[in-house]
Amino acid sequence: MAFITPDFTAAAVALTALTIMSLVALRGWRDWIQLKRDELAAANSHLGQDAAVPHAGSRIEIADLKERLRKLEAIAAGVDL
Repeated sequence: MAFITPDFTAAAVALTALTIMSLVALRGWRDWIQLKRDELAAANSHLGQDAAVPHAGSRIEIADLKERLRKLEAIAAGVDL
């Protein structure tokens, strides 16, 4: 006849809690990924309507990237900003 020890019970409870927390985290991750997919789809559908005019946010991002690239090139060339 098997005797359940307190150590075994604590291990079973810990394993159950870890499993539940992992499943909740996985569900949150999947929901977050789906949210990002929906955001990308919405952005792409917005761009499809009038692709000739860039979105103001994308122009700002491009300008920011150009500035960061200029700074990195200056650092690589040894120029003090």
